[in-house]
Amino acid sequence: MLNLSNLSPAYGSTKNEKRIGRGEGSTRGGTSTRGHKGAKSRSGYKRKSGFEGGQMPLQRRVPKFGFTNINRVEYKAINLDVLAGLLEKNSATTLDAAYFVAAGLVSKNAKIKVLGRGEITTAVEVHAHAFSKSAVEAIEKAGGKAVTL
Repeated sequence: MLNLSNLSPAYGSTKNEKRIGRGEGSTRGGTSTRGHKGAKSRSGYKRKSGFEGGQMPLQRRVPKFGFTNINRVEYKAINLDVLAGLLEKNSATTLDAAYFVAAGLVSKNAKIKVLGRGEITTAVEVHAHAFSKSAVEAIEKAGGKAVTL
C-alpha cells in the first residue's frame, strides 16, 4: 500500500552532489574544478554585475546624453471627458483622490493632474494636485470648483 512513509523519488531523477577537494583519486582534487589562477579560482570571488572580463563594459561604451531632473514630479493625467464619464455612471458632487483610486484610475500614492480635453457639463467639485488652465476654466464654466490639494 502506498503512503507517505514509503514514498521515494523516481529512479534516475536524483543525483549525488559533486564532491570536490577530496584528493587526486577523485579526479576533482588539486584545483577542485576551479582551474589555475585568476579571480574565479580564489576564495571569496564574487562576479560584479556588468563585468565583461576586462573589456569595456556596455554601460561605459554606450554614449550618454541629456539631463534627468531628480526633482521631477510625475502626475497621472485625467482628462475632463473621463470625469464626465464618471459623473454619468453615478451622481457624485465631489471627485477627490480617494474617488479616483476607487474608480481604478490611479494608484493611491499617485499625484493627479486634471487636463482640459473634453467637456464637462455637471457642476462638480474636483480635488487634485494640479490642473491645467483650460481644465479650471471648463470646470468653473460648468458651475463647479477646482480645488488644489
